[in-house]
Amino acid sequence: MNLRAIRGAIQVGANTPEEIASGVKELLPAILEANSISSEDVISVLLTCTPDLNAAFPAAFAREIGFGAIPLLCAVEMDVPGSLPLVIRVMLHVQMDGKASHVYLRGATVLRKDLAQ
Repeated sequence: MNLRAIRGAIQVGANTPEEIASGVKELLPAILEANSISSEDVISVLLTCTPDLNAAFPAAFAREIGFGAIPLLCAVEMDVPGSLPLVIRVMLHVQMDGKASHVYLRGATVLRKDLAQ
């Protein structure tokens, strides 16, 4: 097995705990599925939010869907003028063979049109 980094992002509808939960609970399973891996293959996860998302920690919702034993870290993205708002980004470090499939969902597909699913 090799160490890989997998990226992903999702744009949510509002700065509420429910929207942040919905985004995390959609994005992380989509990444696992796209890469044919399970949470047991994940070494660590970095979750970031744009500065306009501060209603809840995204890591709390990751723990609710099987990431409880995995080291998780939340951070705030740079506040770049004109950047896409309401975005949760993730970078998972995983053990896997083969090429990583990155996942960009909802409005975040514009961030990486070359990688969006």
